[in-house]
Amino acid sequence: MAGNRVRVKICGITSPEDGVLAARVGADAVGLVFWDPSPRCVDRETARRVCGAVPPFVLRVGVFVDATREEIARTVDDVGLDLVQLHGHEPPEALSGLPRRALKAVGVGSSFSLEEVLRYEGHVAGVLLDARVEGGPPGGTGQTLDWTRAQLVRDRVSCLVLAGGLTSRNVGQAIEIVRPDAVDVSTGVESMPGRKDPGKLRAFLEAVRAVGDGPASPGWPR
Repeated sequence: MAGNRVRVKICGITSPEDGVLAARVGADAVGLVFWDPSPRCVDRETARRVCGAVPPFVLRVGVFVDATREEIARTVDDVGLDLVQLHGHEPPEALSGLPRRALKAVGVGSSFSLEEVLRYEGHVAGVLLDARVEGGPPGGTGQTLDWTRAQLVRDRVSCLVLAGGLTSRNVGQAIEIVRPDAVDVSTGVESMPGRKDPGKLRAFLEAVRAVGDGPASPGWPR
């Protein structure tokens, strides 16, 4: 597929070793989860070590769920984050004045609304679409979302990140259909929750590059 290079974020990093591995295989960003119920949650000390081990050209993204502004700011400063990713019920007006640029995650499920996504445009650096499972966690479910619904969003937002059940086997098709600026993967490259599999990581990056190689996407946050 000709066009801009699709960026790759590897989320749910829980150790410096996995952070370095993700960067070595070509990831553009690593995600650190600061939500206690998640099996991929990290404490600040571990997060600091991950951020210190990852090369400086790889974005360090903190994932939060309905955290207070004070908690986000304290974590950003303490850990050294470049970007924040919000998976809670944060309204657009709550996103101004954050210490770092933000990605807003919106769940795509049976009650998906395009208007729900578009109300964040202009308030955030980008929108991330993830699968919404009724009664399930706000992310990291391993479930695939309806890509045709994601297509509706593509030309309406400046930066689109696609998540939700992506693996090396389906990410190429997802990119062809949705044309995102970036893809976000966690469970699809794991040997167990919070532990990344080197072979799966390499296969995922190779699959992305096979269809999304070219100049860097202009919409990806810097």
